[in-house]
Formats: sequence, C-alpha cells, structure tokens
Amino acid sequence: MDILSAGIDQGLWTAILPDHAAKFPQVPGNYLPQAQEMQKLAKNQALAVVFMPAGPLLEYNPEKVTNPPTSPAELLAWCKAHPKRFIYARPANSGPARTFLMGLPYLLGDKDPKDPSTGWDKTWAFLKELGTCVEYYPGGTGATMKEFGEGSRDMTVTVTGWDLNPRALGTVPKAYKVAAFKNMTWVNDTQFLMVPKGISAEKLNVVLELMGFLLEPAQQALTYDKGYFYPGPAVKDVPLSMAPAASQAVIKEFGRPEYDDWIANNPHTQPLEAKMLVEAFKRWDEEVGAKVQK
Repeated sequence: MDILSAGIDQGLWTAILPDHAAKFPQVPGNYLPQAQEMQKLAKNQALAVVFMPAGPLLEYNPEKVTNPPTSPAELLAWCKAHPKRFIYARPANSGPARTFLMGLPYLLGDKDPKDPSTGWDKTWAFLKELGTCVEYYPGGTGATMKEFGEGSRDMTVTVTGWDLNPRALGTVPKAYKVAAFKNMTWVNDTQFLMVPKGISAEKLNVVLELMGFLLEPAQQALTYDKGYFYPGPAVKDVPLSMAPAASQAVIKEFGRPEYDDWIANNPHTQPLEAKMLVEAFKRWDEEVGAKVQK
C-alpha cells in the first residue's frame, strides 16, 4: 500500500483500468466486498491481488503483560509504567505501524480520520506522548519482531498476518497473545500488482497476462501461504480448503479463533488515499520519529 501510494503520488504507474479492462473481465465483480473497496484506492493504476483485514492490534508476551491494554489511554499508561518495553517501527516502512497510525484517529475520536493534516490533532498529540516511553523506532517490521521475539520488548503493534507468520516461522514464540482495542475500526490492507511506466508493449502484454493468472481462484488459494497476509485471497469463493495442505496446517495451528468474531463485529475502513498517506508518513517522520533516535 505504501509503495502504491508513493508511486501514484509520483506518477510512476501504468494505467491498468479501463485501458486494459478486457484482460480482466472478473474485476471488480469477483473481488470480496472489502477488497472491492480497496481496489478503489488504486486509482485504476493497479490491481488488488491479496487482502487482509489488518488491524490495529497489540501483540504481547503474556508472561510480562498480564492485563493487556484495550484503549490508547491504557496503552500509554502501560508504556509509561514500562519504559522501553513497547516498540513499533517507522510507519513508512511497516504495515503494522502504518495500520496503527491510521487506526488511532478512529480510536481517539479525531475530527477527520481521513485527513492527517488538519483532522488528527488527538492522534499527533498521543503519538508524541507515546514517544516519551519508546526507546527508538526500527526501520521495518522484521527488526521489530526480532527484538520482540527475543524478549527485548514486551509489546508491539501488529496486524493479522504479522501475528501469524512470525509465530509460524519461530521468530516470535507461539504462546504470545494478541489484544484488540475496544470499539476498533479495522483498517484493511491489500497488496497490489503495479506496472511501471515505460515498458515495451510486448512485455506489457505478458505482464498483464500474468496479472490475470494470479487472480484465478487456484492461484489465489496459494496466498494463504504461512499466514503472512491473513487470510490472503482478494477474490470470492476461495476457502481455506483450496489452499495447500501446508498452509491449512499453519493456519490451523497458529490462527486465532477470536479473529472471526473481531472481523465480523467491528467496522472496516480503507487506508488513506495516496496523497494523504504520504502526508501522514512525512508528518510522523518530522514530528514523532525525529524526536526519538538511536
């Protein structure tokens, strides 16, 4: 999502729809309803290929955190009581951190959750205050999960896929738990297929054929993978039973039954549009990240 947004902002991508709509007769009708909403963010310059009702969620070590926070105020209080034990990455390079950033305006009741420039007064104030008990912000989610899994930190922000996959890989202990915020709004996430401008017509035709192939149900079933972008498929009628046996085993072992309830019973929204997302990243870097360095 962050790469898509930056590329749209800079005019880097080839128009896919409606220019090449004949290659994709299943778009957008075959998408899941929330994936259809995500597709709108592509501005006709990309195609959604996997989908995740992401977060924001909190992941924690239950041996260290016995009463996990369920609100931003509780998170701030916990962080101040346990300085340097909470960690999250720079949002421009991290899906969980980006989702946390975009989910806070809903949790805090900000004036306009879709406008980080003038509508996030409570969010920016909260993040600055939270920064007083954060040691530093890693450059990406992988580094965050490494420290978290090794026990250097006790709590971090996460999304469904970044909860399942690191535990499946052994980076984070299987026993670590996830908490949802009360009255949360899911900020959904999607991976997109984009084509940079300037490639030859011959190569473009091959790339478009590949994109169509990746949206077929059999290929979509592979996106369950090891839970990295849980659940994965962006199109309808691709149940877990279609996935490879290894994927089914991972999700059976490392999935969380509570996700179904949380996903069904909380509202969903889309990430910020490209220009607003770029603005949010810029403002976080200048006003939050620059204040805490390692």
